[in-house]
Amino acid sequence: QVQLVESGGGLVQPGGSLRLSCAASGFTFSSRGMRWYRQAPGKERELVAYISSAASIINYADSVKGRFIISRDNAKNTVYLQMNSLKPEDTAVYYCNARLPNDHWGQGTQVTVSS
Repeated sequence: QVQLVESGGGLVQPGGSLRLSCAASGFTFSSRGMRWYRQAPGKERELVAYISSAASIINYADSVKGRFIISRDNAKNTVYLQMNSLKPEDTAVYYCNARLPNDHWGQGTQVTVSS
C-alpha cells in the first residue's frame, strides 16, 4: 500500500524559511521521480518542483525558482522541499506526489506566510 506522509508546514513570516518532508512507503522509492504540488484557496493545484529518481533532473515552477530547493534521500525514502524567502503568495497546502504511473498523494501540509 502506497503511503506518502508530509510534514514540516506551519506559520512563517514573509522572508522566512520552512523545510517540508515527505516520507514514502509501499513502492520502490529510489526508482521513482517525485513531485511537490501546492494548492492555494480557490486555485488549482500546481506543480512546484520535480526530482528524478537519482536526482539528476530537477525542475521548478518559475514562481519558486531560486527560492525553493527539492532534494531526496533514497536511503530514508524521503523527499524534501526547502523553502526560502517565503512570500504571502506561497501560502497553500503542499502535497507530495508519486506517479506509479497512477498519481498517489499525501494528505498535505499547510504552509501559511503572513506577518
